[in-house]
Amino acid sequence: VAGDHMGMLATVMNGLALRDALERNNIKTRLMSAIPMSGVVDHYDRRAAIRHLQSGDVCIFVAGTGNPFFTTDTCASLRGIELGAQAVLKATKVDGIYTADPKKDPKATRYEKLKFSEAVEKKLAVMDLTALTMCMEHSLPVVVFDFRTKGNIQRVLEGDSSVGTVVTN
Repeated sequence: VAGDHMGMLATVMNGLALRDALERNNIKTRLMSAIPMSGVVDHYDRRAAIRHLQSGDVCIFVAGTGNPFFTTDTCASLRGIELGAQAVLKATKVDGIYTADPKKDPKATRYEKLKFSEAVEKKLAVMDLTALTMCMEHSLPVVVFDFRTKGNIQRVLEGDSSVGTVVTN
């Protein structure tokens, strides 16, 4: 439990850095935490988050769900469902989902598209099972992509299907 709480706090630090970077580029940003931290971040409130998003602000959600044993993937799925997102964007260090670990298997190939049921059946470790199942049950697509490649975030936001892997029903 202590380890999970430390991980939640680490996401707060990352969120503070991301907010700072966005605001330095004149992007209005709200940082919302599942754990109350008055004076540091806003406490997560679904209705407030919707209002911020509707006014064009970028919302960054930190501290997971505020509960141990739930991953940041589960939180991303939960927040996406709660807020009516069009997709969950899973920015990682790999450029999508592969048939096997590409670092261990040189013959591994990347999926452009994948069904949730295939990801579960093949145990592809896209996200934790809770997060994946929540997205599947609510028909919320997941896009897995490499965030380190310059321009990829913008390309994904613009709907460029050549970036990463899209997981749908």
